[in-house]
Amino acid sequence: MKPPHRFSQIPRSALPLLALVAVGYIIISTQSIRAQDSKKPGDVNAGITVSGQATAKEVGLPVYPGAKPHKDKDKDDSAANLGLWGGSFGFKLVLLKMESPDNADKVATFYQKALAKYGPVLDCSNPNAAKTSDDDKSGKITCGDDKADAGERLYKSGTKEKQHIVSIKTGGGGTDFTLLYLEARGENHEAL
Repeated sequence: MKPPHRFSQIPRSALPLLALVAVGYIIISTQSIRAQDSKKPGDVNAGITVSGQATAKEVGLPVYPGAKPHKDKDKDDSAANLGLWGGSFGFKLVLLKMESPDNADKVATFYQKALAKYGPVLDCSNPNAAKTSDDDKSGKITCGDDKADAGERLYKSGTKEKQHIVSIKTGGGGTDFTLLYLEARGENHEAL
């Protein structure tokens, strides 16, 4: 399974967890595994999920009307669903790669409206969307190090713990876009 097309969309603090999930995928080599401890008081639930399948509901965003899954290569997956949790920490990444014959402006307008249900929509394609020194102290989502590549549009909404990200790029005969949901929690954050 190919990782997201841009690791810069994932907060640096989440990369060790993503690496652990990837290693788990290689070792286990199954589509989905879930291991849980018993339900006795004081016991801790722990588990891992690795799947090449994901839904729009799991991403938290609708699929653009008429869009279909996009594959860069014949054997490339167009979706991923990764999760790791245990004790007071957890990580979840859900990704859908799609394509549409419509132009990028139409797709961008659609997703800016869809992202708005999670709060203000940041346009990380804008070079002026710089991180400020107060950003790390607030619970607000920022563009941070996430910047769009040339010809790409990148939008984010949500919180630092629960991010919804859309990357849009003009493709061969229309528009290629990636929908990404990223959730990371540690102590004092709600469960996955």
